[in-house]
Amino acid sequence: MSAALPLIKPLRRPRLWAALWALAVLVVIVVCLIPPPPMDLPKNSDKVEHFLAYFILAGSAVQLFRRGRPLLWAGVGLVLMGVCIEFAQGALTSNRSADAMDAIANTIGVLAGMAITFTPLRDLLLRWRG
Repeated sequence: MSAALPLIKPLRRPRLWAALWALAVLVVIVVCLIPPPPMDLPKNSDKVEHFLAYFILAGSAVQLFRRGRPLLWAGVGLVLMGVCIEFAQGALTSNRSADAMDAIANTIGVLAGMAITFTPLRDLLLRWRG
């Protein structure tokens, strides 16, 4: 374990994995705040996108962060990020609107991703030393 990163699992390249996770978080934030692409999608189909994005972020956090407080704070942070993005969409953008159902889909995605902690998949990245 690296003394510089005590919150992260003892991965081969912990800074690289942490940077990739932070980049993924940043991408989700940006995609949620830029103008949406002009597409005709079924009503509420974006909830699946919200769920999947936050499921992937949370599942990646399970791979990166140690169990206990570090992982708990990552999960709480993702839920808060989802809620804050919805507020920002309503307050800061003219082409998006805040939607409580999106925040709920985000939260369910985080909970589902965090549930990986209770499966053998929780240390997949740790076992992969490629």
